Amino acid sequence: MSASGGTKAIVAALAANLAIAVAKFVAFLFSGSSSMLAESVHSLADSGNQGLLLLGGKKAKREATPQHPFGYGRERYIYAFLVSIVLFSVGGMFAIYEGYEKIKHPHPIEAWYWPVGVLVFAIIAESFSFRTAIKESNEIRGGLTWTQFVRRAKAPELPVVLLEDLGALVGLVLALGGVGLALATGDGVWDGIGTLCIGVLLILIAIVLAAETKSLLLGESAGVEQVKKIEAAVVDGETVTRLIHMRTLHLGPEELLVAAKIAVQHDDTATEVANAINAAEERIRAAVPIARVIYLEPDIYSEAAASAGANPAKSPGADGH
Repeated sequence: MSASGGTKAIVAALAANLAIAVAKFVAFLFSGSSSMLAESVHSLADSGNQGLLLLGGKKAKREATPQHPFGYGRERYIYAFLVSIVLFSVGGMFAIYEGYEKIKHPHPIEAWYWPVGVLVFAIIAESFSFRTAIKESNEIRGGLTWTQFVRRAKAPELPVVLLEDLGALVGLVLALGGVGLALATGDGVWDGIGTLCIGVLLILIAIVLAAETKSLLLGESAGVEQVKKIEAAVVDGETVTRLIHMRTLHLGPEELLVAAKIAVQHDDTATEVANAINAAEERIRAAVPIARVIYLEPDIYSEAAASAGANPAKSPGADGH
């Protein structure tokens, strides 16, 4: 995922949500619709979330320090996780509370044209934001389904914006349905039910986001295609005869750590081994440019070393080889 692509989608979503939040709150003041209040808080929370994503992207660009020798790439994961917490607490829980209060103490909607007009405007604005996120995602999604893209993406921004925009659009339809039924029946309970549904939707999206960003925070390996490219690049058949085992780890969306044990000829000199390692590192970086931190350990191939290295539960080299 390109940083520029993610930033473009975030800025588009931020601009749409700020305009929508103001419009929804004005509609709430004139109509008293709880759906409008819940939706205005939802849009405000989304605006804050996009601000967090932009802040995380900026902080992630800081240079590595002695205290943080691998840099700050994971800042983007941390801020994406904060987004899920904000969406759950500010957006979801507030909407559920407001929906419960409206169901318990219903009152008719006044000046119906305000909420209906604002909801139609919001659906149009969110559709443009969603379209931008889809367009940016399609440039890097390849043959993955949308579910696979959200689950496998190493850069969190576009999946977050996609889910937020999708949730916003569905929430707007729910709000429009609640307001419409309240107007048609004269019973404000429907407005509260619509608000309650919005809260449940936001919490479900927040849970999905939290689960995916938690996996990134724990540390994910390179994608399958990248692993294959690295494996093919390591071995040249002459100085490096075999890849014994390898570990990869994303230090950030666009920075990959590669640690591997490679087999060299048993009669190679120290100079020849050093040159073989340097050449292998160059091949890896050429094949996978985001592989910026590479540690290669030379060894003489043995079946025992290969068997131990294939198990992620064992530390590389724990068998003494």
